[in-house]
Formats: sequence, structure tokens, C-alpha cells
Amino acid sequence: MFDLDRIIGIYELGGPVVAVLVGVSVLTFAVVLYKLWQFRMARVGQHNAIRTALEHWDAGKHQDAATALHVSKSYLAPIVAQAMNAPDTQDVSSRMEAEAEARFLKLERGFRFLDTVAQLAPLLGLFGTVLGMIEAFQALQDAGSSVDPSLLAGGIWVALLTTAVGLAVAMPTSVVLSWFEARMTAERVFADQALNTIHTPNTYRPLTHAA
Repeated sequence: MFDLDRIIGIYELGGPVVAVLVGVSVLTFAVVLYKLWQFRMARVGQHNAIRTALEHWDAGKHQDAATALHVSKSYLAPIVAQAMNAPDTQDVSSRMEAEAEARFLKLERGFRFLDTVAQLAPLLGLFGTVLGMIEAFQALQDAGSSVDPSLLAGGIWVALLTTAVGLAVAMPTSVVLSWFEARMTAERVFADQALNTIHTPNTYRPLTHAA
């Protein structure tokens, strides 16, 4: 539930930079949840039916390949089906690769935002720390000879808080982004392998020895 008093407390403790970082963290969490849902709905990494279909296709059992592919709910299944039904030409192969890449780009939407957060959150935290240190030493100068060490220590503690918050936002974002990117790299490799299997006939025949 929206707690205005808590947000005001965060703002008063860490200043506007911490408030901005908290807002960014909430938005980042929402993007991560959306990408997880999108990956789940697209069946990213769930290509067992496609693998079975490719094995049948590679063995020359095209009807069995179509039957196995029909049960797949993967986002790549329509592209693999089109490749199996299309004539084997260079133009068709390039078109299938382009359609697969378009689906990859759709799944990668939001990656740029996560990358920006991972890079800028520590800088925002450092910026808040610098502002806090300036404010703390300005208070020290205004105090003159009657300096209260606890006041200075408190100001520095609050200033360093922004760096800690920035790192706390950036580090998990960077880890999650790396995981997303690794999954998409694996998807590209699998799609390339699948299209090559369809468009490149299996000419290997085991050697037979005369009796």
C-alpha cells in the first residue's frame, strides 16, 4: 500500500537522490517481473518438442516432425513450421532468420532500461554522497570553533547512505540483466541450429562393410 509518511521519511533521511533511487528500484522491479512473465508466456528455453521435431526432420521423417512440432507452445514453433513448409532457398532462409530476430528483439525490450539502471544507479549514489559531504562540511564551517563531532559524523553517515542505496539498486539489476542476456544468447544459438538443420539436408550415411 502507498505509504506517504515512509516516503517522506526516506526523503528526509537521504535527500532527493535516495528518493529518486527508491523510485527507480520500484520501476526496475516492475520491469523484471514483466520480463519474467513474458519469458514464461513465450516458453523461453522450453523447446523439447522442437528438438524432437528436428530429430525427425534430420532423419527424413517429415510427417513425424510436423506432428511433434504441433504440440509445441514455444514462440519459435511458428518460425520452425514455416521453415519446414517453405522451399529451400537463400531468400527464404534469410527471411526466417529475420523473423526469428524480430521475436528476439521483442523479448529483449526493457534490457536497455535495466542496463541504464545498472550503470547510473552507483553514479547517482555517488552524486548524493558528494552533495551530502558538501552540506556536512558547510555545516562544519558555519559552526566555527563550536564544532559538534556527532553532527559532522551524522552528516557523513547520511551522505554515504546514498552510495549504499545506489549500489544496492545496481548490483541485483546487473545480475538479473546478465541472466536475461544469457538466456537470449542461448535462444539465438538454438534458433540458428534449428534453421540450419531444416535448410541443410543430412547427407551423412554410416559406412557399411561387406560381409
